[in-house]
Amino acid sequence: MKRRWIVLLMAVSMLLGAAGAFAGMQWASANGGSGPEAGFDTGRQGVQSAEGLEKVGQAYSLILSSYVEEVKKEELVEGAIQGMLNKLGDPYSVYMDAETARQFNETLESSFEGIGAEVSMVGNKVIIVAPFKESPAEKAGLKPNDQILKVDGESVEGLDLYEATLRIKGEKGTAVELEIMRSGLKEPIKVKIIRDEIPQITVYSDMKNLNGEKIGYLEITSFSQETAKEFKNELGSLEKQGMSGLIIDVRGNPGGLLDSVEEILKELVTEKKPLYQIEQRSGEKTRYFSTLKKAKEYPIAVLTDKGSASASEILAGALKEAGGYPVVGEKTFGKGTVQQPVPMGDGSNIKLTLFKWLTPDGNWIHKTGIEPTLPVQQPKLFDTHPIQAEEPLKRDMNSEQVKNAQEILEGIGYAPGRTDGYFNDQTEMAVKAFQRKNGMKVTGIIDAKTAAALEETARQEMKREENDAQLQHALKLLAK
Repeated sequence: MKRRWIVLLMAVSMLLGAAGAFAGMQWASANGGSGPEAGFDTGRQGVQSAEGLEKVGQAYSLILSSYVEEVKKEELVEGAIQGMLNKLGDPYSVYMDAETARQFNETLESSFEGIGAEVSMVGNKVIIVAPFKESPAEKAGLKPNDQILKVDGESVEGLDLYEATLRIKGEKGTAVELEIMRSGLKEPIKVKIIRDEIPQITVYSDMKNLNGEKIGYLEITSFSQETAKEFKNELGSLEKQGMSGLIIDVRGNPGGLLDSVEEILKELVTEKKPLYQIEQRSGEKTRYFSTLKKAKEYPIAVLTDKGSASASEILAGALKEAGGYPVVGEKTFGKGTVQQPVPMGDGSNIKLTLFKWLTPDGNWIHKTGIEPTLPVQQPKLFDTHPIQAEEPLKRDMNSEQVKNAQEILEGIGYAPGRTDGYFNDQTEMAVKAFQRKNGMKVTGIIDAKTAAALEETARQEMKREENDAQLQHALKLLAK
């Protein structure tokens, strides 16, 4: 029987699902498969020398026998492990106790409930990497790089990633309130999210038309076990329809299984250059290739943003450097290390960073990301956030919330006159026009009902194809 290992290659350490789900990149061991040598063995590769451990043993015995209160042995052992991992300063190398490891194994099937976002530790901050497409997190307005400060009023400061996510996860239908800090804001905002079942479909296809050209469009929301199969089916369908170009959209895609992204790349990138490289601690590099002889006859473009991470970066990097295809949008997240859970023999494991992954040209994109070939910023509407109308916003008020509401009004076509946070007469007129158009009571005041309507209108406008500047640039690029 083949022995399988799971090597984590995501920007995040946790998918926020009912079971605290993880998603990783699956690599086979040396007995077979396409990934790097994964025969890591705690018996063979474990402690090579007991030098220095006498001091640890002395501290353990001293605390156990003499501390003013009774301490459990297991807690001391796990605390020592946590301390060693914390010393690494690597947010991706963490200890999973038996219960957390069990939850991890249960949730590799990608079927879970929760808010539908992925998070990472950046420094000591809990950061949103990306919300999933059509997830509760996306609908509530969470965005990449949002910092989570509190969960249901309790601070996450001092918590590790697992402790923080345990507070966020939950069952379908239950609510959680997150307090977040967003770049550009002076004050935190609160976001209430109703947990739900997270969609399992990972590939969405469409045929775009521009100037008579038929451009295929494939959005990949994550790389799960069925993603490569879904991609091949949808790609084949678009090709049969006679598309003249292809856009692959991995914006907001936080990563997934290496097998999936590798199988997709083998459909698009030839054998001339590696798809990616793996660098070990020794500096030795192993390159992984496609067997494809001939490139596609149509042009391809890739859409990325700051929520495109890890496996998405492997795809973007390979298409850019090995395929010579343009990357359109924003610089990616920047996750260039590989983690592998190593069993500790009691149900627990250590998820340890063991490798670096490099682009086809040998670039390590960790903490720097992949630069787009064609940088394109989205309209300001895409940077707006939920309106915190704890008290109604009205004329002569001056605040960040008014500024946000003005930017939403401007983005959806109601000129507020200014976007500096001062609620003047013209802003009031814009609010009245919006209320009148939407069959609401015309007051010119932004109460909770008006705020919710503005947010929903903004969300629908952001989904409109003509408002997606990055997509429009990619379409024009391929339709030339």
